Amino acid sequence: MQDLPHHYRVTASGEGAANVIVSAQGLPDLETAGPPEFGGPGDVWSPETMLVGAVANCFVLSFRAIARTAKLDWISLTCDTEGELDKVERLTQFTGFKVRATLTIPADGNEKKAHTILEKAEKYCLITNSMKANSHLEARVEFQSND
Repeated sequence: MQDLPHHYRVTASGEGAANVIVSAQGLPDLETAGPPEFGGPGDVWSPETMLVGAVANCFVLSFRAIARTAKLDWISLTCDTEGELDKVERLTQFTGFKVRATLTIPADGNEKKAHTILEKAEKYCLITNSMKANSHLEARVEFQSND
């Protein structure tokens, strides 16, 4: 890892009613618009879906790093995340995130260790640690069948 602080630069540009283009050096452009809840088309990423996606993505990457350090054998992790947007003191903001993580480990895997690492991934996710909204983890561990 590089020394902190890190800096990330993203540019968003739009013209009239056209979709917004989000770009960063060395990455493919991403076309965005408002979500259907705000009158958007619903066929491209929105800032809201990108934020919820960042929470889910960060959780998986945090889990991967912690599991590697802890030497946990695991097969797959799916993170279904729901963000709740509401009015708070006349401001619209995300008020919480529900992170539903489903981890598959080998049949002889350590379930207690897996749950501990899932909880650490929630605690150390830099995206949720960077926001005002609370994050809540609902974790489930599944075993791969021997069939």
